[in-house]
Amino acid sequence: MSANDRNLIAAHAEVKAEITRTDTKTALLLAFVGAVVAGTWTVARDLPLTVPAVVAGGLGLVVLLAAAGMLLWSVRPNLRGRHGFPLWATLTAEEVSAATDGRDLAADIAGLSRLAVAKFTCLRRAVDLTLTGGALLILAALLTAGGAA
Repeated sequence: MSANDRNLIAAHAEVKAEITRTDTKTALLLAFVGAVVAGTWTVARDLPLTVPAVVAGGLGLVVLLAAAGMLLWSVRPNLRGRHGFPLWATLTAEEVSAATDGRDLAADIAGLSRLAVAKFTCLRRAVDLTLTGGALLILAALLTAGGAA
């Protein structure tokens, strides 16, 4: 096995690990966003809220729901891919054998890297939305605390 082959195998493993890492982060963030939305709803429904607090809190919840949608989009399977099992599912057993024998690992790395970048981009946007929604909920809490005094 040449040094180039070892480098390709290492790069391939690295990209697959990044995809797994992204999916793990997404699952944790989705659970966090769900807990924040549920907790906010539970607490807010028992408080006397001012109109500004309702507006800020409502916007915060809408932004958090958008973040949840973005997170779900990032883990949505791409079954039209031309790498890995989506490709193999379209082939006969003989074609799978031939494809894996003459496997172009560099092309697979490039395709999986594009997938990883798309997932990280989605995750990054969802984090930005989560931070924005959280800031709006904090503003709503401050408005409620200020209005109650």
